[in-house]
Amino acid sequence: MKGFKDFVMRGNLVELAVAFVIGASFATVVKAFTDMFMSILGKIRGNPNFNSYQPGGVPVGAFLTALIAFLIVAFVIYFFVVKPYEAAKARFVAPAEEAVDANTVLLTEIRDAIRAGR
Repeated sequence: MKGFKDFVMRGNLVELAVAFVIGASFATVVKAFTDMFMSILGKIRGNPNFNSYQPGGVPVGAFLTALIAFLIVAFVIYFFVVKPYEAAKARFVAPAEEAVDANTVLLTEIRDAIRAGR
């Protein structure tokens, strides 16, 4: 039972659960934005649903609709999540110092001792 408790209380599991809930909520927002954008596109072109488009008898309309929806979602996520996150991370998070291997430190000390003539 202790192992299970340690597993559940581990920080990564809680962070993952929070990320999942936030992601699901954000997906709803992005879906609404995509629907709105497709409606605007429909007003310009006449119909935002390309499912009936079949040039030469090949049904590519459903693919075009899905592709446009994907590009809208990718655009929203990149410019409203990824770019602000990278900017905030660069501004507020100090760069991590390089971890030096213990063997490298020891070899450096040996080299310096040899150079000093000890």
